[in-house]
Amino acid sequence: MSPATPAPKSGGAALELLVHGVGGATPQDMLGDPRTVRVTGDATAAMHRRTDDLDAEDHPERYAERPVPEAYCWSNLTSGNGARALWLLLLPFMVANLAHWMRPPAKGRPRPVRLYGVLVRLVALTLTVLLTAAACEVALDLTAWQCAGSAACTEDRSWLGFLSAQRGGWWSQPGRRLALAAVVPAALVGLLWYLSNRTWSAYEAQRPPTGYDDAPAEPTESEPAESASDSATADTESADTPTPTELRPALGRPGFWYGRRLVARLRAAHTAAGLLTVAAAVTGAAARHDRGASDALLKAFAWSLQAAFVVLAAVVLWVVCRRGRSEKRLDLRLERALVSWLPGASLVLLALAVLHAGWSRPEWRSAGTLPGDAAFGVLTLAQGGLVVALGVVALLLHRPHREPRTALYGLGGPAVAMLACALGGVMSGGVAQRMADWLDGSGTPGMGAGSPVAPPVLLSWQASVIPVLLLMLLAPVVFLAVRTARAARRLGPVVEAEYGTEAPDPVRTARIAAGRATAGLTDAAPVLVGIVSGATLLLGAGSVAGAWASGNVPGRAFEGAHPAIASAADTAQSLGSWMIGFGFLLFVTWGRRAYRDASARRTIGILWDVGTFWPRAAHPFAPPCYAERAVPDLTWRMSSWTRHTGGRLVISGHSQGSVLAAAAVWQLPPTTRGRVALLTYGSPLERLYGRWFPAYFGPGPLRALHRTVHCWSNLYRATDPIGGPVRVPAEGAKPAVDRAVLLDPLVYGRTHQHPLPEPILGHSDYQADPVFAAERSVLLDRLPPALPRQRDGEGDGGTNDQADQGSSGRSSG
Repeated sequence: MSPATPAPKSGGAALELLVHGVGGATPQDMLGDPRTVRVTGDATAAMHRRTDDLDAEDHPERYAERPVPEAYCWSNLTSGNGARALWLLLLPFMVANLAHWMRPPAKGRPRPVRLYGVLVRLVALTLTVLLTAAACEVALDLTAWQCAGSAACTEDRSWLGFLSAQRGGWWSQPGRRLALAAVVPAALVGLLWYLSNRTWSAYEAQRPPTGYDDAPAEPTESEPAESASDSATADTESADTPTPTELRPALGRPGFWYGRRLVARLRAAHTAAGLLTVAAAVTGAAARHDRGASDALLKAFAWSLQAAFVVLAAVVLWVVCRRGRSEKRLDLRLERALVSWLPGASLVLLALAVLHAGWSRPEWRSAGTLPGDAAFGVLTLAQGGLVVALGVVALLLHRPHREPRTALYGLGGPAVAMLACALGGVMSGGVAQRMADWLDGSGTPGMGAGSPVAPPVLLSWQASVIPVLLLMLLAPVVFLAVRTARAARRLGPVVEAEYGTEAPDPVRTARIAAGRATAGLTDAAPVLVGIVSGATLLLGAGSVAGAWASGNVPGRAFEGAHPAIASAADTAQSLGSWMIGFGFLLFVTWGRRAYRDASARRTIGILWDVGTFWPRAAHPFAPPCYAERAVPDLTWRMSSWTRHTGGRLVISGHSQGSVLAAAAVWQLPPTTRGRVALLTYGSPLERLYGRWFPAYFGPGPLRALHRTVHCWSNLYRATDPIGGPVRVPAEGAKPAVDRAVLLDPLVYGRTHQHPLPEPILGHSDYQADPVFAAERSVLLDRLPPALPRQRDGEGDGGTNDQADQGSSGRSSG
């Protein structure tokens, strides 16, 4: 980024707070100076200034003609150390969590909103069970039950020798093999619990500013709408005059960026669900064997374990469905008994299941697949049913407030939830297929009569539909490519007319037009997501029907059919098995590369910049929400600086930084908001967030932000594939937010001022355009003049006392 340029000479003290976008940026680049210093924050996220500006508040006379530039760097929240590359394995959880925030707006309809949240949380719960079941399939079924019970499989694998049924060792009994193998999925569940707990403390345990509650909140999933009188009297320590003229936007609620209570409760429930899944896998085989045994004690023990399993499973469902987020107030409560009791009880049940399975049964032999393979089919049907129900609720919510820009007519959440289930299926099926291929040697799992191991039939069917899905996607991809090429040709004369060139260059024109046409592909994303989700739902249902009807893998199910059909089924199974395994290996290798390579880790960080903006409201094992750290950071900084100096402040956010800036401005008290201007550029506020998250960034919330912030300008380019207009019109004395679309490149060809061809910048380097500095100057001119500077200890009636944090204006935390 280029350095901040001079601003208006009037108005007194001013601060320009720069917030970078996806991919991150160094403070040196943001401030245009190699000499920078951290003024507040830590190694993860911090505010930086030029060394020469460190004591700016003590020498206001130096800054009468320009604002003090300050850069907020938050990239380490998503692309820091190498261990975060492992977050790729949590991708299905992250996508499911996104579905929670994609619901249509629903003012005054708390029951459908609550039902929507419950359904998304249940989808998220099935993903935890699916991941644990996949680990059980690999460790318990393929390894301990099938391979260790087969002489052909253990013959060349010395590491399985002590489990071999042919050697007759202590661990050779099937129950004891299962008990030992249960350590693997149980450890996986424990690791997920640990990561969720640790990342909460490291990223999301930042309390936002309190002491203001100026307007009634919209009804949330678990809370009815509050009255204006309730809102005005909620926080007696606030000195801000309540102005309950409209409902407070969701992102402005005091508790929106602090979801500790829900995350802790869901963490307990999902941990218990994972442990119960392992316990069910261990107990199921032993209980089936004991039904034909004569030992009444073992039978009673097995029935008791199964009854306890049902009770605890019901408790888990009750905890997940009971209530959602509490956002009207900063909820600091924690249900410690539930958080510790539920996982503890599940762990005790798992220990008893291991003890029961490990009991000596000399006559027991393992054959076939481990009982419980039908669980994958039940999970698939449950996920499909939940997604369909979620779609019905989303349509009901969307009908009263139909907005043409909303993605998929309000079905964005259900579509993304379906994609989360598909990703979970690819990962679980991929690891099972690869493990079966490895243990089976040269054979194809499920195809040979003498194959020592075979994964569940359903997983083979699900792998077989992947080539079919890719063929179905070929048509819309070709259509979009042709449409983009035609759009580029139509834009050629438009480009030449805008630049008014007298000597058109066909190559230059084609490049600019192609850049604009390609950027427009972003607007076609909802169509592709809808096609993929709908096809996945239908093909998933077909795979369950085929697996249950035939009871065999596709290559064998179509034996005896027409040769073309049989060959297609066999090819689809082989190709799908390879592709699903390759997909899982791609996750692993990409994560390993990112662990060692900082540049690759930063690329993965870009994914998290978008996907982990939202709090963990549906899945507690999703990657942590960096905004629960970044938004309070920005809010505290703006509040403390304006309170201490009385000066003006413009917060300028690029790309994802504009979303963080808007969220932080929403959290400000009204008195601070009146001294803040918002400058966004390359912003996805409407193009991405407004379309996919209409309840939080739709037309209503964005217009409300325009009314509450003192002034706001948005810059964008036609060649930008991410940023775009926010489509907020003029209202009263306030002009429209969007400024005229910026030319990109700045000049068409070579000129005396630009002897070299100007690059097509697209989404980057907005500050290189002179319009940026001019627009920032306009915003600063529109802000009210600076107030007299307050000495330390002086207050503004108690408003946001915590935000001062004993700062000197230079350091606020």
